[in-house]
Amino acid sequence: MLEVDALSVRYGRVHAVRGASLSVGEGEIVAVLGANGAGKSSLLKGVMGLVSADGGRVSFGKLGLNGKLPHERIAAGLSLVPEGRRIVMSLSVEENLLMGAYLRRDAAAVQSEIEALYERFPNLGARRHLPGSVLSGGEQQMLAIGRGVLARPRLLLLDEPSLGLSPLLVRELFGLLAELNRGGLALLLVEQNTRQALRIAARAYVMELGAIVMENRPQALLSDERLVAAYLGGGAR
Repeated sequence: MLEVDALSVRYGRVHAVRGASLSVGEGEIVAVLGANGAGKSSLLKGVMGLVSADGGRVSFGKLGLNGKLPHERIAAGLSLVPEGRRIVMSLSVEENLLMGAYLRRDAAAVQSEIEALYERFPNLGARRHLPGSVLSGGEQQMLAIGRGVLARPRLLLLDEPSLGLSPLLVRELFGLLAELNRGGLALLLVEQNTRQALRIAARAYVMELGAIVMENRPQALLSDERLVAAYLGGGAR
């Protein structure tokens, strides 16, 4: 479904992504792992068109995405849950959710899906008319995921969704991601909690200094002790 071929991203003299290639199939969960500064977030931004690619090719199905603006990539079926959630604190919970559906024209279906989200996350429903600033970190993350899902993507990109969450909320978050995937949604997951990411992923890529240095099944990655020590850290155990 998603094909990234030799993608390169630069910020001035900083070469953040160096010829990265990866793929995500229909309904697949793929993780991208690596230390801070490895280029994982820049990779997702390059796929979404939030930063200009210095080279390479990104395609989604039969559609080439090079030169496409972010809203065009959303319309094609991609959606991003960014690092740090990036909800608008001054807007209400419901207004934040509606931002995710801004390209849609089926207002009745959007409202029905919002009500379903409130049933899934009662805390959001109870605060639907309150500003995002009143939400806890876990509630903000669920709101950010709900906003991403309301774009009706075929592939949801998530950048460090467990960052700053308690262990209990991390388990709830990954349960939600597995649930979304069972519903047919493909996921491209950038995550430093390697243990949780590898638990739900079908395949994983490892990045170092902007380059993808390895790709394999989770069990194969975890069985290599040198790899775990070099790239995945203690969180993989």
